[in-house]
Amino acid sequence: MKPGKNLDELCYPFIYETSWLCDYEVATDELCSHIGLVLAMLPAGCEDIAADLDRLQPLAFHLNGSIRGRLAVEEADVGWLHERLDRYKAETRGRVSGFVLPRGPLPVPQLHLARSAAKKAIRLMVRLEQEGIAVPEILPRLANLMCNFFFALALAINRRLEFRETPFRSKSYGGAGPGG
Repeated sequence: MKPGKNLDELCYPFIYETSWLCDYEVATDELCSHIGLVLAMLPAGCEDIAADLDRLQPLAFHLNGSIRGRLAVEEADVGWLHERLDRYKAETRGRVSGFVLPRGPLPVPQLHLARSAAKKAIRLMVRLEQEGIAVPEILPRLANLMCNFFFALALAINRRLEFRETPFRSKSYGGAGPGG
């Protein structure tokens, strides 16, 4: 496949590439969109979360271009996100002790989708490195932090809206491994 001459029929200049790089860029675009959706749905009393997501959303697009283009993520971004994650972990300390089903009032399910999108981006970075494309180590660090941050935000919103998480007990791992 290759692009035609009509630019209205081309959604992204690299969409027909066969490298995992375009898939990574599409995944980080999806991640950025999920963050925007969460921002649009935040309930009253979540102004702090809105401010954090407002700062975080551009970082998803910086993840996007930081492999094909110039690295646009800095240690200060990682440090800021660590600080914000610690704040929400403190707010929700003792709330869950294992895996939970991704449930809750809006926009909690969307936060879980953002968490999943961050995981996809990480997996695609693994594939890129496997292809021989250099992935700056700060990028998967930031994406992993984002994933954990979205989970902490989901717990914080559930707490604020008095929604109790539903524990998940894995039949596959018998309580000894992931999901158990």
